[in-house]
Amino acid sequence: MKVILASSSKFRKQLLDKLNISFKCISPDIDEKRLSNEAVKDYVKRLSIEKASKIACSNQKSIIIGSDEVADLKGRIIGKPITKKNAKKQLRMLSGNKVVFRTGLCVLNSETGKYYASVNNYNIFFKDLNDNIINKYLESDDVLKCAASIRIEGLAINLVRKMNGADPSSIMGLPLIKLIDYLARFNIDIMTK
Repeated sequence: MKVILASSSKFRKQLLDKLNISFKCISPDIDEKRLSNEAVKDYVKRLSIEKASKIACSNQKSIIIGSDEVADLKGRIIGKPITKKNAKKQLRMLSGNKVVFRTGLCVLNSETGKYYASVNNYNIFFKDLNDNIINKYLESDDVLKCAASIRIEGLAINLVRKMNGADPSSIMGLPLIKLIDYLARFNIDIMTK
């Protein structure tokens, strides 16, 4: 069975590379709008399933990995900033607050249609951030395509007071602990490759 990562994210690709399995990346084209009254955790789970399902339609005999991540600030989704102006605004909102990074994961067998899906939560408690700190951070790190302008594997660690959660890789966009478990359920054992 082929393994396909339903993503164009270089960060997810880097994480999956760590598992030392052969895979290819295909970017799914889905509508990522949140449904009205949809809980944040339901939203990211749905998107990860839809991404995997979309790629499954045209890729038989494959195990497809779909994932989506959002930053949840008191029920409000903080997405990718795209511009520096938006990044500054986002970081000001995060200042002194707890943000829950919710990462949806789906691993789907395109041959059988069977899949496993879940949401991993990772809590980040931010320091109080002034404009000087925010500007230095934005000058030093490429975060415009990262949820809430945070790339924790980069310099964002300087903005954090504390963090907790079950899987630190989830904050980078792909919960590897749960992914390894789901792949094993489809007889893809990372340690025997």
